[in-house]
Amino acid sequence: MTPTNQNANSSMDDLLQALQKKYEQVKLGGGAKRIQKEHAKGKLTARERIDYLRDINTEFLEVGAFVADGMYAEEGGCPSGGVVTGVGYVSGRMCMIVANDATVKAGAWFPMTAKKNLRAQEIAMENQIPVIYLVDSAGVFLPMQNEIFPDKEHFGRQFRNNAKMSAMGIVQVAAIMGSCVAGGAYLPIMSDEAMIVDKTGSIFLAGSYLVKSAIGETIDNETLGGATTHCEISGVTDNKYDTDQDCLDAIRKIFDKIGHNPTAGFDRAEPQKAGMTGEELIATFPTERVKPYDMLLIIRGLIDGGDFDEYKADYGKTLICGTARVDGWAVGIVANQRKIVKTSKGEMQMGGVIYSDSADKAARFIMNCNQRKIPLVFLQDVSGFMVGSKAEHGGIIKDGAKMVNAMANSVVPKFTFILGNSYGAGNYAMCGKAYDPRLIYSWPTAQMAVMSGAAAANTLLQIKVAGLKKKGLVISPEDEKELLDEITSKYKEELSPYYAASRLWVDGVIDPRETRKVISMGIEAANHAPITERFNVGVIQT
Repeated sequence: MTPTNQNANSSMDDLLQALQKKYEQVKLGGGAKRIQKEHAKGKLTARERIDYLRDINTEFLEVGAFVADGMYAEEGGCPSGGVVTGVGYVSGRMCMIVANDATVKAGAWFPMTAKKNLRAQEIAMENQIPVIYLVDSAGVFLPMQNEIFPDKEHFGRQFRNNAKMSAMGIVQVAAIMGSCVAGGAYLPIMSDEAMIVDKTGSIFLAGSYLVKSAIGETIDNETLGGATTHCEISGVTDNKYDTDQDCLDAIRKIFDKIGHNPTAGFDRAEPQKAGMTGEELIATFPTERVKPYDMLLIIRGLIDGGDFDEYKADYGKTLICGTARVDGWAVGIVANQRKIVKTSKGEMQMGGVIYSDSADKAARFIMNCNQRKIPLVFLQDVSGFMVGSKAEHGGIIKDGAKMVNAMANSVVPKFTFILGNSYGAGNYAMCGKAYDPRLIYSWPTAQMAVMSGAAAANTLLQIKVAGLKKKGLVISPEDEKELLDEITSKYKEELSPYYAASRLWVDGVIDPRETRKVISMGIEAANHAPITERFNVGVIQT
């Protein structure tokens, strides 16, 4: 298939280079000097531990790489939230790996660290895959304790999840490879097996300084809560190991003996190559926000052999629905269309707007996929639902509600990718983060907000000017322009996919060529969790 947009390629290349540069910086954690300090203690870094633990020549799907990007500047930053999380393979078993990064504030927990850990546990629980915790953390970052300690989605929720996963039969194995203090001490001990590295690992509710302050006892940390103490005296930990590598080897031995559970039964055939090469795919997708393109080409570039069975191809054309395979897995695809088409009433540009007929089609298609046990993939480039008297009189709210209802109540796993725009209610209908996609990733071309940058900036300007005029202030055209520029700059920053990834509104920003990998690994993970609920959309007006 021949690329249709060569000019977009150079611009996409710039975005991809920026993505790679940003990711390489994230991988340094707290920086080269901090990495050297960990090595001097005989310790591996979080990413080195994960690389050593994982099966050779297998994929790793990182979740939340850009968490806290640009946040906590006054505290010196918190790259990747001070923890590395992702789905990988250990002794042939797919699992969630959570590794504290001690190069970042000694692995201390910031508010976004808690949110990222909870997201990792959520993925494990939804997909019923084992969890490996590689613990090396100084505990809660005390200057921000009020933002991390007491609420429902704060630090304590992870221990609740430990207990829930244990009851669900989800295997949890923890390795204490550095500090493990205060409330954080419960995480490894609420796991099925807790291991500890001698001399570098320690676990206690209160360290030696706090013990001295609280009860006047003088004791060193090793005697208080080191590997020998907890393996030979308290029995808190199960076994001790001389090095990080020895401990990780022991985890691999545990995982090569775990039994197998029933699967969900999602269909997989022999994988085939995609309908386009990766280079053709990125050349086909335009980076210009307003440029129309044919989403069908993008779909064919992502699926096996480009073989797409479209549903209701001639009806509701602003949404594309159909079935295909990705890396052998059967999928149902719902995607926004943005090309210009000829209709009986003339030309119509499908600028990612959802009309009544499109919403109705998508709702019926989603129902079919649930009936047939086919996972759903949403490809977002959506401006929202159609507005105006014609749309309102035609029942756009009713049809939109029908689509949202079907999507929200879907029991098959859902996977969402934001390719371009993701605005307003369109984000919701196309399975945004609020609607429980198993995974949600952005391309570097994505933008997420209530409305487009230009529309929002002008609206915010009108509100600002009206407020100033009420105060009796005179606003010159020059002042208005300066205000507009200021508002536009701030809003554009908030539209960035990295802004969304920083706050974990998406699980990450990926190279478009990684999309097939995310879908395939996502469905493989989901296949570990049999569907126990029946699809029921509740009350829908027809």
